[in-house]
Amino acid sequence: MLSRRDILQASAAAAVIMGGMPRLGAAAAAQKITQADLLRFQPLGQVTLLHFTDIHAQLVPLHFREPSVNIGVGEALGLPPHLVGRHLLQKYGIKASSPEAHALAYPDFVQLAQDYGRLGGVAHMATLVKAIRAERPGNTLLLDGGDTWQGSYTSLATKGADMVQVMEALGVDAMTAHWEFTYGADRVKELAEGMKIPFLCGNVKDTGFGDPVFEATKFFERGGVKIAVIGQAFPYTPIANPRYMIPDWSFGIDEEKVQEHVDAARAKGADLVVLLSHNGFDVDRKLAARVAGIDVILTGHTHDAIPEPVIVGRTLLVAPGSHGKFLARLDLDVKDRKVAGWRFRLIPVFADAVAPDPAMARLIDGIRAPHRGVIDKVYGTADSLLYRRGNFNGTFDDLICQALIDGRDAEIALSPGFRWGATLLPGQPITGDALYSQTAITYPNVYRTQMTGEYLRTVLEDVADNLFNPDPYYQQGGDMVRVGGLAYTIDVGKPIGQRISNMTLLRSGQAVDPAKTYTVAGWASINEGTEGPPVYDLVGKYITAQKTVKIPENRSVTVRGADPSGIAG
Repeated sequence: MLSRRDILQASAAAAVIMGGMPRLGAAAAAQKITQADLLRFQPLGQVTLLHFTDIHAQLVPLHFREPSVNIGVGEALGLPPHLVGRHLLQKYGIKASSPEAHALAYPDFVQLAQDYGRLGGVAHMATLVKAIRAERPGNTLLLDGGDTWQGSYTSLATKGADMVQVMEALGVDAMTAHWEFTYGADRVKELAEGMKIPFLCGNVKDTGFGDPVFEATKFFERGGVKIAVIGQAFPYTPIANPRYMIPDWSFGIDEEKVQEHVDAARAKGADLVVLLSHNGFDVDRKLAARVAGIDVILTGHTHDAIPEPVIVGRTLLVAPGSHGKFLARLDLDVKDRKVAGWRFRLIPVFADAVAPDPAMARLIDGIRAPHRGVIDKVYGTADSLLYRRGNFNGTFDDLICQALIDGRDAEIALSPGFRWGATLLPGQPITGDALYSQTAITYPNVYRTQMTGEYLRTVLEDVADNLFNPDPYYQQGGDMVRVGGLAYTIDVGKPIGQRISNMTLLRSGQAVDPAKTYTVAGWASINEGTEGPPVYDLVGKYITAQKTVKIPENRSVTVRGADPSGIAG
């Protein structure tokens, strides 16, 4: 096992490679960040694990701003991934304004995005994967942590088929799932059974007899090492997403079943046990301390990008971010059925520095070509930074809330705390690609309803407990519901029922009356039969009418009781 000193030395070497350069224009910056730099790595041992997760169907490079608010509670207080901005950079010795700093943190986002360009793109990732496989033939395993088939117009239009085609071409060896299930049970089974990639979801059972619906474990041999990959789907899928789409399947963390899968893998001769998980980072940190025999957890769902593995006992936790921004590489030296040493790099996929793989680029162009009329349509222009990501409202969330209030003649808007969606820089066009990256779901209807002030407060309290319950097993991994037309105070350190106060209508400045009824618009209801226009149509019409969209930073949520390392400052 590498020592802490080894890790610090590796980080320092990475800083020399990735940092230490002046502020440059995008073209010059790209010349400084080379593909060779990104691939530079000293191989170790017999096994190379490559991991990405939460790509959310983003096939082409994008901007994606990391959070300025990511608050930890309970035992996770002040720990990764609940470090933002300078706190995160200081923790890992990353130089401010370096390419790595831009990829991992929010400070100076607009300027650095202009300097270093977009990240991600599956054709660019394919180049890196092929290079590593060529370097380590017979040693490499490529694993997809889920949330792959959803998040773009083409994935919505093809019901996930585009992403299956692309992931097969990328050579993914196994995957697990979450948003995939929002296409419905029949479609998930159709795609899972028809593709070449093992669909590993060991915690999904039939509600009738408790029989497994999908494979739990797949065995691979790499470098003479027998590897068991165990898949864990998002445990709260029927709660966070519509139950009616998967009525006959049950989910759950199910510690005992995970332990059974691990024990069975060891009994079948596994030298290395990998949990390919969509639990969320804090859930997996707790799970790692309670389930014996897992060597590596490749974690997903919460979109955390952490520069080093987090070690819990003898288990390494790897979190490679989201949207295809990073490719995680973990080399392992396995001896006597244990990890004797490891070496890691979180590789930022700088699109201007990596040549796109020609075959993958052609495939992606072919997938997108029939839909150009939708994805290339320009609705308006961003006059400010538009982003979604953080525990509370982002500016694209605020844009959606304004569109809901306007389009549904409402006093208050509620928008779900999703963590996916591309970022737009000031001056960029708001295209169909960008719009659908924020709204592409299979239950998009915008409802209009009446809620009492007391019920609104209950909604906010319930969502807050999903996020800030000190026990990770009671967290569902999203962010707070976004609100429009409403201000409130939240104390994240209080128990459920005591976190939300000072609810005020922004338009009038009046306090929300618990007994009074208010008109509320929202979308992504998990209730079957919800009526209303699709959110992407409503928001598209609003942007077209506005022509230019300028959204100031949201000041309507006052946060108390939070550790400062998880809040911008």
